[in-house]
Amino acid sequence: MISRKTVRHIVLFGPPGVGKGVQAKLLSDFHGLGYLSTGERIRAEIELGSELGKRFGDAVSRGQFVDDETMVALVQECVQGEEFRRGFILDGFPRTVNQARSLDQHLRHQDASIECALFLGASEETILERLSGRLVCSQCEESYHSAFRRPTLDSVCDECGAPVIRRRDDDPAVYRRRLKIYQKETAPLVEYYDAQGVLRRVDSDRPVEAVADSVRRAVLGVV
Repeated sequence: MISRKTVRHIVLFGPPGVGKGVQAKLLSDFHGLGYLSTGERIRAEIELGSELGKRFGDAVSRGQFVDDETMVALVQECVQGEEFRRGFILDGFPRTVNQARSLDQHLRHQDASIECALFLGASEETILERLSGRLVCSQCEESYHSAFRRPTLDSVCDECGAPVIRRRDDDPAVYRRRLKIYQKETAPLVEYYDAQGVLRRVDSDRPVEAVADSVRRAVLGVV
C-alpha cells in the first residue's frame, strides 16, 4: 500500500497519445488534488464558439499548439478556482520551457513550486496506434478507445449516455504534425525539470493499471 505523501503541485507531460489524461485523473483521485486538462478546456471553448475558442480552433485545425501567452493566462485563471485550493495536477501544460518558467514564477508568488514533473513516454508506433483509436464522449468528455476501452453500449457513454465520437483533432495528418511540434517545443521540458531535480520518467507503453502504479510510486519517490 502506497502512502499519500503531501505533493501539491504536479505536471504531466509527454508526446500526444501516451495516456496523460487517464493517468492525471487517476492521480487526482488518489491525492485529492484539482485536475486541469488544458486540452478539455480548449475543446470546451471551441464548442462554445467564444473568441478564445476561435483562436484555439485555428491552431488545433492546423495541428499546432496554442501560443504561450494565451495558454499561461488560461491556466492562471483556471487554478484560482476552489477545486484547486489544495493543489493541482496539470495535464497538457506546460508545453514549452517558456510556459514552465511562467508557471514557476506564478507559483513563487504563492511560496509554492512544482514538486513533481512526470514525463510519460512510449514508442512512436504505440502513440500512433493509440491516437488512431481514441474516442471521447461528446458531452462529458470521458475517454474511450476503439481497441482498449470501448463503451459498454456501442457509441454510448457509460457515464452520461451521450454519443461517443472520434476526437476532432485525431486526424492522422494532424497528429503526425503534432508529434513533430512536440519534439521541437515540448521535449526540452525533460532537461528543464531534470535540472530542477523534480523530473520523474514513466514508461506508458504498458497496461493502464501498471502505468498508474508506476506513476504513484514516481510521484511519492518510491522505487
